[in-house]
Amino acid sequence: MTSPLRVAVIGVGGIARTHMPGWQASPHAEVVAGADINPRVLQAWGAEYGVTRLAERIEDVLHDPDIDIIDVCVPNMHHAPIAIAALEAGKHVICEKPLAPTPGEIQRMIAARDASGKLLMTAQHFRFAGVSQAMKREIDTGALGEIYHARSWMLRRNGLIPTPGFVHRSLSGGGPCIDIGVHVLDLTLWLMGHPKPVAVSGVARAELAHRPGAFSAWQSAPIPTTFDVEDFASGFVRFENGATLVIEVSWLLHHAIEGEDMQVWLYGREGGAHWPRAEFLSSNNDTRQLYNRTLQLKRDRMEPHALECVEFARAVAEGAPSPVPPEQSLQVMAILDGIYRSQQAGREVSIDL
Repeated sequence: MTSPLRVAVIGVGGIARTHMPGWQASPHAEVVAGADINPRVLQAWGAEYGVTRLAERIEDVLHDPDIDIIDVCVPNMHHAPIAIAALEAGKHVICEKPLAPTPGEIQRMIAARDASGKLLMTAQHFRFAGVSQAMKREIDTGALGEIYHARSWMLRRNGLIPTPGFVHRSLSGGGPCIDIGVHVLDLTLWLMGHPKPVAVSGVARAELAHRPGAFSAWQSAPIPTTFDVEDFASGFVRFENGATLVIEVSWLLHHAIEGEDMQVWLYGREGGAHWPRAEFLSSNNDTRQLYNRTLQLKRDRMEPHALECVEFARAVAEGAPSPVPPEQSLQVMAILDGIYRSQQAGREVSIDL
C-alpha cells in the first residue's frame, strides 16, 4: 500500500472542522499539519485532532516538502494568494468557497494550476449530498430534456455570522451574494449542465443590516455598525443557449422560515424538478395526465463537507480530474460578480468568459 497523501490545513477555525471527518475517513490522506495566525485556536485544534506540526506562518507549511495537499480554509480575500502560492510550491489544493471573490483571481488560480500540473478544487459541498448526486444522475439521463429556465434561492431570516470574515468587505469580498449565493448557484449550474452565461441583471443592497437594533439570530448578537456588504441580492441570468435563471439570496430577509430556505427549481421541455425534494414533474399531452414522482433515496453515507475531502483525496491518488473544476467556479463567480457590476451600473451587464 502506498503512503497516504499528507495534508496541511490553513485556517483551522470554523469551516476547517467540517473537513476533518473527511480527512480522517479517507483511505488516501491524513492531516499532518495546520497553520493559523491565532495561536490559541491553532493549539486547541492540534490537541483535538492529534496534529503536532503547527505553524503560525503560512509559509512554513507551503514550503514544507513533506506536504502533498493544502486545504485552504481562510477568509475569502486570502483564498487566491494562498492557493496560488501552494500550487507554485507543487501542492494540490482544495479551497473553500468561493474559490476567489473575483473572476480575475480565479483565472490566475487556473493559470497557476496549469503551470503546476496539480489539482485545484473548490469545496462546493452541496454537490456531494446524496439527493444532489441522485438528481444529477436522473437529469443526465434526459429526464427533463432541454432545461430552459431555473429558479434558485437561499434565504435566511436574521441568519448571518456577525464576524469580520463575513461582514467586512476587506476580508469577505461581499455579503450573501458570494457567501451563500455561491452555494445555490453552483448547485443550479451543475444540475443544468453548465450552460455558458452571457449576461446578468441584478441588485445587491443592504436593506435591513443598518436598521437600529439589527441582530443575528444565530449568535443572538448585534450586527456590527462596520457591516459594509449587502444583505440581499438577486439576479436574472441569460445563457448562450437561450436558457434563463432567477436567483435570490439574503441573510436577513423577512421570510417565513426559521433558519434557512434553499431551493432549486429546474424547468425542461420534458419535465421539471425540485431540489431538495428530489421531485420530478412531467405530463402526457395525449392523455392530459400530470405525473409527479420522488426519487427514493438512501441515507447519506457521510456529511457532504467531509465527503468532498474524501473525493478530492481519491482524485489526487488515482490521477482523476478535479471533482469541482475551477473552470466551473469561474462561471459561478462571473455571474455573482455580474450582479455586483449590474447594481453599480443600474443595467444589465455582459459576461465575457
